[in-house]
Amino acid sequence: MENNICVICGRELGNENTISKHHLIPKSKGGKNTPTILIHNICHQKIHSVFSENELRDEYNTVEKLITHEEMVKFIKWVSKKDINFYDRNKKMKRK
Repeated sequence: MENNICVICGRELGNENTISKHHLIPKSKGGKNTPTILIHNICHQKIHSVFSENELRDEYNTVEKLITHEEMVKFIKWVSKKDINFYDRNKKMKRK
């Protein structure tokens, strides 16, 4: 792994089964060949539960913008105390 730290929560990435690749611009919105980041699955799920695909494409398409959103700040504070392999599916997801 290139970088073993999740750029969303700042924890070690850990087990390869609990990490995923996030397209900063959603593939469904033209981001197929755009930059990606390696993050925990729980962080990835949170991003997609907070933001719609259009919001990710238009406004929240950088790490800096993602981690400064109020809901993400609260999530990061909470998840930063969890084990690196902790995973709990988020309850709601915004779709496209």
